[in-house]
Amino acid sequence: MPDNSFDIVSEVSIPEVLNAVQQALKEVHQRYDLKDSRSDIELKEKENLILLSSADDFKLKAVADVLQSKLVKRKVPLKALSFGAIQPAAGSSVRQEIKLQQGIPIEKAREIVKAIKDSKKKVQASINGDLVRVSGRDRDSLQEIIALLRASDFGIDMQFTNYRTN
Repeated sequence: MPDNSFDIVSEVSIPEVLNAVQQALKEVHQRYDLKDSRSDIELKEKENLILLSSADDFKLKAVADVLQSKLVKRKVPLKALSFGAIQPAAGSSVRQEIKLQQGIPIEKAREIVKAIKDSKKKVQASINGDLVRVSGRDRDSLQEIIALLRASDFGIDMQFTNYRTN
């Protein structure tokens, strides 16, 4: 009868992303090398998407660097971003989509569960939608699982939430 549990989630704080986008836009519009480059950063919250646009590849990469530095300062993990390909857009400009990861993809959740089972600790891991719940009898084994997962790289950003003890 497991008494203790926690959830493994992968979430991005949208208000922090919005603040970072606003700060990056301000810097892009003030920078001399990016003036008159028609550069823009747009956050689409409903699709969990950031759209970058600029005059050419070089300036688009500079805009992406500015955005990444602002995201890091706001403590938004860069692992939660997946950059799309740079695409040509209207008026000889280019654009790029950046997807924000919300929730753990099912393949990654399976990898996490497999890693937990391979550790031979006395805990149970189950996939519940876009999170993984880990439960066990004693808190020490749960702490060891958290340490194990932090040490391994699954290519996604993970947070450990909803820690419950009885």
